[in-house]
Amino acid sequence: MAEMATEEEEFLTKDGTVDYEGNPADKRKTGTWKACPYIIGNECCERLAYYGMSSNLVLYFKNRLNQSSATATKNNSDWSGTCYITPLLGAFLADAYLGRYWTIAGFSIIYVFGMTLLTMSASMPGLRPACTAEDKCQSTDGQSAVFFVALYMIALGTGGIKPCVSSYGADQFDDADPVEKEHKASFFNWFYFSINVGALIASSVLVWVQDNVSWGWGLGIPAIAMAIAVVSFFTGTRKYRYQKPGGSPLTRICQVMVASFRKYRVNVPDEKDQIKESTVDPWRLCTVTQVEEFKAIIRLLPIWATGIVFAAVYSQMSNLFILQGDTMDKRVGHSKFKISAANVSVFDTLSVIFWVPIYDRIIVPAVRKFTGHKNGFTQLQRMGIGLVISIFAMVYPAILELIRLRMVREHNYYELDSVPISIFWQVPQYFLIGCAEVFTFIGQLEFFYDQAPDAMRSLCSALSLTTVALGNYLSSLLVTIVTGLGGKPGWIPDNLNYGHVDYFFWLLAGLSFVNLVAFVVIARRYTYKKPVGTLR
Repeated sequence: MAEMATEEEEFLTKDGTVDYEGNPADKRKTGTWKACPYIIGNECCERLAYYGMSSNLVLYFKNRLNQSSATATKNNSDWSGTCYITPLLGAFLADAYLGRYWTIAGFSIIYVFGMTLLTMSASMPGLRPACTAEDKCQSTDGQSAVFFVALYMIALGTGGIKPCVSSYGADQFDDADPVEKEHKASFFNWFYFSINVGALIASSVLVWVQDNVSWGWGLGIPAIAMAIAVVSFFTGTRKYRYQKPGGSPLTRICQVMVASFRKYRVNVPDEKDQIKESTVDPWRLCTVTQVEEFKAIIRLLPIWATGIVFAAVYSQMSNLFILQGDTMDKRVGHSKFKISAANVSVFDTLSVIFWVPIYDRIIVPAVRKFTGHKNGFTQLQRMGIGLVISIFAMVYPAILELIRLRMVREHNYYELDSVPISIFWQVPQYFLIGCAEVFTFIGQLEFFYDQAPDAMRSLCSALSLTTVALGNYLSSLLVTIVTGLGGKPGWIPDNLNYGHVDYFFWLLAGLSFVNLVAFVVIARRYTYKKPVGTLR
């Protein structure tokens, strides 16, 4: 009997995960790639819904809500930023009270309600903006209010999904099992791959529907996709592994700070005194584990900060890249068929879909032979390569805009809606952004999960996402600074033919270079956390 019990224990996870009934998780029935397809399917559909709505949003603000170019860009950046701030709330609830499963489930339902209201605001008479035959639209304050309420419901909904879903997928692999740990590194690549499958459909099919059929259908289909995402997630319930909530990580961090402040002049007590004080108020005396968790978070912050400028670069795909493309010739070849400026973002998605398997199956094995590292590059090396590529992702559109403006001046095209230069010249800048994503964003996902304290993984995933939020807010701030100062049109006027969007791209390229230098200095000083099972 003892032998049978020992054999059964060999199939149980060693990382504290349990099954849906609360029993120790059985490796034969739960987790790994048995559970991940449901999580990846959920993420694919959720991202289809998100990008199906957000890819063309700046043009909805401008053409349907009748906002200026600068206002549309700022509103889009502010909303996108909020979508990456709310994960702090979702992470707090997941780590402290609900666990990742119920956090994802509950906030997904809020997301569905937001998408439904957004669809109604774009399709129902009385809620949708009134448009003339010439497609000139004007919205009332009430119509705009309904639209923004729906948008920020979605921002709240996504806040419970973003910080949890990648960590929840990684939870399906036992770090104490060498085979499963190796598969986890591959999971992050394919997880990001699924994001871009959803984004591919959104930036091609859904953007076309929005421009050529109706915004009602263009937003209704993402709402249906989000409902499918919820169904996909619940379907895998019996196959998942669950980490029990470990209490509020923010509370533990605050306790360390308060206790440290109170005792910064107190001598270290001897062992006997420590035993006596072990039952005192945790706001006066913290455990060693709490202190180590706090130190781990502090060590992550410099790396975290270097992600903000990269996120500002990334945000241009849904902002100035779209506005730039809207001023160019959108015909496909010499035909009469036209695409939307937002359609070109499909090349970012194609770039990611191209580079993920290339990186996972070709680059990693090749680099591994030279570095000896099991993943080829270290996580920080991978992120640094992406930061280098992001500089060129800003240099190229700056040069393209310089060429476009030169054509405007030479041929007096100032009042033309579109300059006769093909929008497909934007493809390289999207392709470069996609390549940078594969290195930086995926590396960041894996880095913050691996380097986080076990009980703070949702929080650290959310922390990594806040770089995207702050990047969007940084972009919004820069737009405010360079637009309309001193009564002048600034760099980003309503008619970009009178502006200098190229200056804005050069500014971001310069900031990216400075950021890269800072990252290299910080990364060289960083010491990785010891992996599970390491004794010294």
